[in-house]
Amino acid sequence: MTLKRIFVTGASGCIGHYVVEALIQETNHELFLLVRNPDKLKFDYRARPGITILQADMREIDRFSDLLKTIDCAVLIATAWGGTQEVYDVNVVKTLRLLSLLDPTVCQQAIYFATASILDRNNEPLKEAETIGTDYIRSKYACFRQLGKLKIAPRITTLFPTLLLGGDAHKPQSHVSSGVVQVANWAGLLRFLKAEGSFHFIHGKDIAQIVRHLVDHPPADGESRELVLGNQMMTVNGAIEETCFYLNKRIYFRIPLTPGLANVLITLFRIKMAAWDRFSMHYRHFTHRYVVSPEVFGLPTYCATFTDVLKLSGVQRR
Repeated sequence: MTLKRIFVTGASGCIGHYVVEALIQETNHELFLLVRNPDKLKFDYRARPGITILQADMREIDRFSDLLKTIDCAVLIATAWGGTQEVYDVNVVKTLRLLSLLDPTVCQQAIYFATASILDRNNEPLKEAETIGTDYIRSKYACFRQLGKLKIAPRITTLFPTLLLGGDAHKPQSHVSSGVVQVANWAGLLRFLKAEGSFHFIHGKDIAQIVRHLVDHPPADGESRELVLGNQMMTVNGAIEETCFYLNKRIYFRIPLTPGLANVLITLFRIKMAAWDRFSMHYRHFTHRYVVSPEVFGLPTYCATFTDVLKLSGVQRR
């Protein structure tokens, strides 16, 4: 396998840790890791030669313009979550700038991480993501819509992760994984509720395997370069049932939690909800027409069931 020069952003995050660890342990590619604070890296970046730490912020990306012209593959995971201006600068302006600095005659592939939140059930751009999404979601929508204008566009592979799981003693925990434990603690109450809704999820380790595969096997001409990452659809009711079985909690009866009842509870308890949260409550089915897991590439899936989710999130079985 031909060795490549790979530029990675966002190595210190949850997905970044899994992706970089896989690239370090399973390849000999030369890695250039752009990170603001190397102290946050919990993997051993001295494990082998060919790994260079570039300490800088995404907003300083022009410092590496010469290096980027020599890059064979770029993996863009870095994202900003809070602060309207910072989110737009990092997630849109500087991400597009980085992509524009890549040389289309040298760079074989740019793997860009968006989010499945900006897509509807037919894998098309979701209008509400642009109009009422959080700062993060609106920025991802804006960046995605501009990718086609870049010279490197034909070589961009866009990944849309669904609900992200992951994290352990050696990796940052995702927001969803930290929430799974809290949800499990409410299983005694949740078992009496029935709610319409469905979703996909994927673990950071499974994302890493997909990226690891794509690095050496970019989509061929004619193959889709827009991949929604996730396991098959899981219903909310199915997740509750699997959690109760896992925790040995019997379900005696279930009360339908309709949007109308939810609105009453929101009003009664004076719960403040942003426009995107309210939209999500009514949209309910965050599913997609076609999703990609490691199995699509003939690879084993690390976290395939909701029981796996509970176990890997640290929920103790009873």
